Amino acid sequence: MSAPREGLAQQLARGVGRLLRHMGYDSLTEFTLRSGRRADVAGIDRKGKIVIAEIKISAADFRSDQKWPEYMDFCDLFYFAVPLDFPVEILPDESGLILADAYSGDIARPSQKNPNPLHASRRREVTLRFARAAAKRLRRWEDPVP
Repeated sequence: MSAPREGLAQQLARGVGRLLRHMGYDSLTEFTLRSGRRADVAGIDRKGKIVIAEIKISAADFRSDQKWPEYMDFCDLFYFAVPLDFPVEILPDESGLILADAYSGDIARPSQKNPNPLHASRRREVTLRFARAAAKRLRRWEDPVP
């Protein structure tokens, strides 16, 4: 039985998170960038390399949401993460591609290194934002009472 479409993005996020963990990244879902944009999945590795995965569950989802180029200002690597039945030919060639399900993901096309490397001050800002978001989420989990 296939997953209901409304929960598919969450399931793909879990699979992408597992893949990133396997690749040496710690990740967060729904990570808000300084620009106000929210990355579906963002990860950071031990060396501070930042990856963003934008989840698209259908061709209509991709066509209606063209904000993905803005993420390049906040990461070293960028991927689209899509379900196995997604029409991948509509995705731009310059982005990486992850085929995912609720349990894992596979890199179908590696991300090209960002042609505009993150400036040290931007990397620091993203790293601090990531750390604070993770700490806040852990605090809410440990003590849900405000």
